[in-house]
Amino acid sequence: MLISTGLFFCGLLLLLLGGDSAVKGLAGFSQRLGLSGFKTGVLMMLFATSIPELAVNAYAVFNDHPEIALGNAVGSNIVNIGLTLALAAIFAPMLLAMRSLALQMVFLLVATGAVLLLGLDGGLQRWEGGLLVISFVVAVLVIMQRANKEIAEVQKEVSGAFETNTSPTINAIRIVMGATLLFFGAKLVIESAPLIGLALGFGPLLTGLTVVAIGTALPEMVMAVLAARSGKANMVIGMVLGACLFNMLFILGGMALISPIMLPVSFIGFELPAAMAFTLALYPIFGGDLRINRNEGLILLLLFLAWLGFELFKVWA
Repeated sequence: MLISTGLFFCGLLLLLLGGDSAVKGLAGFSQRLGLSGFKTGVLMMLFATSIPELAVNAYAVFNDHPEIALGNAVGSNIVNIGLTLALAAIFAPMLLAMRSLALQMVFLLVATGAVLLLGLDGGLQRWEGGLLVISFVVAVLVIMQRANKEIAEVQKEVSGAFETNTSPTINAIRIVMGATLLFFGAKLVIESAPLIGLALGFGPLLTGLTVVAIGTALPEMVMAVLAARSGKANMVIGMVLGACLFNMLFILGGMALISPIMLPVSFIGFELPAAMAFTLALYPIFGGDLRINRNEGLILLLLFLAWLGFELFKVWA
C-alpha cells in the first residue's frame, strides 16, 4: 500500500501541474480570440478546477473503471462544498458579491435534481447524457450573458486572476504539456487508487467517492484557502459552484454519452441525495446576507464528516 500511496500522490502532483498549464493555455487562447479578461475568468471558473477530475474520469472510463469515475464525479461535489468551501470559510469568512453565482446555485440545484430523477430507473442512457451535456452548454451561455451586469470591483477581481500571455505558440505548448501531464497523472491515480481502496476494504464506487474525490480536491482546498484569505471570495465560491455544475452535467453526461451508466441502488438512495443535501445547504447559508461565515463553514465541515463517517461505517461496521 505504501508504494501505491506514493504513486497516487505523484499522480495528484502531475494533475495539479497539468491542470494549471492547461488552464493558462486555454485562458491565453480565449483572450487572444477577443474574449475579455473578465469573461475569460468567468468561463475558466466554470470548469478550470474540474480539469483534473475530467482527466481522471476519462482515463477511468476508457480503462474499465466506470464505478471509480462515477463515484469521483458525485463525490467531488460533496467534497467541493463540504470540505473545500467549508475550510475556506473557516479560514476567512466570505461575501458573495458576484450576481451570477446566485444563478449558478439555482442551476446546480436543478442539475442535481435532474440527475437524481433521471437515475431513478437505475441508470443514465445516452440520450439522457446528451441532455445533461446540452444543459451545461446552455447554462454556460446564460451565465456568460449575465456576466455583463457584474460590478467593476467583481470584474477586476475575476479578470486579474486569469490574465496571462496571449502568444499562440506559448499557449499551444502549455496545452500540450498540460494534456501530457494530465494523462500520466490520471494514469497513476487510477492505477493506484483501487489498490489503496482494497487495502481499506473499499469497493470501486467508494474508492471513487472518497479516496479519488478527496485526493483530487486537495490542491483546490489549498488554493481556495489562500484565495479566501487574500479577499478573493467570489473566485472561491465561483470555482466551487462551477466545478460542481461541470461535474454533474458535463462529466456525468459525457460518461453516459460514451456508454450508458448503471447506477447502484445504494447510490440513488444515498450518495445522490447527499449531493442534493449539500447543494440545498447553500441556500440558508447564503440567503439574506450573501455571506458564509466561520460557523457556517464549520457546519458544512461537520456535515461532510458525518457523511464520510456513515460511508466508512457501512464498510467497516
